[in-house]
Amino acid sequence: MPIYEYRCQKCETQFEQLIRDSEALLLRCPRCGAQEVNRLLSVFATGTSAGSAAAPADLPTGGHCCGGTCGCH
Repeated sequence: MPIYEYRCQKCETQFEQLIRDSEALLLRCPRCGAQEVNRLLSVFATGTSAGSAAAPADLPTGGHCCGGTCGCH
């Protein structure tokens, strides 16, 4: 089941809810109980290939996520 973000139209509380599509009609604001909620557009993370992104300067060197000592590669 996906987690969606919602905002209540009455009290403007923003909340997340793990929900099935069939349960969307039963959704209520956890703060005021109103059913008038809007699903928000969520940002999601995507993976990139190892060579396509530059490594942040504060990461250990060695070509791996932890400097080559974690055994991940």
